[in-house]
Amino acid sequence: MQTLDYPYRFSGLCRTAVTDRDDHIRDLIEQVLFTSPGERVMRPDFGAGLLALVFEPNSETLAAATQMLVQSSLQQHLSHLIAVQSVNVVNEDATLRIDVVYVVRLDRSLHQASFTAPGGSR
Repeated sequence: MQTLDYPYRFSGLCRTAVTDRDDHIRDLIEQVLFTSPGERVMRPDFGAGLLALVFEPNSETLAAATQMLVQSSLQQHLSHLIAVQSVNVVNEDATLRIDVVYVVRLDRSLHQASFTAPGGSR
């Protein structure tokens, strides 16, 4: 099954770019993580709002809070597609790295995806 690629772009054939199911699910996770609540029309509770972390000091406390936020947002918005196995948040200098391990419910395949969010100063 082919779906639209995220972010929206054109392929080399000057058509809308498409992607496979596994990449589409990874794209959906990225959308949940980096969309701010209130940003989507008719879905004011959608998103984890990780981009707001740019203004927070990077610390172990921030990493722990981010881990809880990511886990709950993914369960709330994508539980019909994936089962989140683990979320690991690591603060590295001025960035947060979010590692998500999940199982695709359709075929029970295990996947891991990493995302980075810019952090503030220490």
